[in-house]
Amino acid sequence: MSHIAIPIPPLPGKQEIEVEVTINGLKQQLHYRVELFYWQDCTNPQGHRADCISEMLAHHDPEWTGYYIGAPTDEFVPITFVKEESRRILRGATA
Repeated sequence: MSHIAIPIPPLPGKQEIEVEVTINGLKQQLHYRVELFYWQDCTNPQGHRADCISEMLAHHDPEWTGYYIGAPTDEFVPITFVKEESRRILRGATA
């Protein structure tokens, strides 16, 4: 799969992102969500960060699949999710 990078303005909180792409004349809509997960929200904020991310992802909306884990900061980690129907498009399956 090919990738492109689209800069997203820094806004606080959850960001719902809809992207309409036309590839070889075929229009498709992709739905993404970027959420900031704060380390302080973990049950053990001093523990291993991978365990913390796993704990936080265990409670997310099942209509959204984890797609990309961004660069963590000292305060949070940004995680991008893709909506299930968009995930099928990205895999090349027909919706």
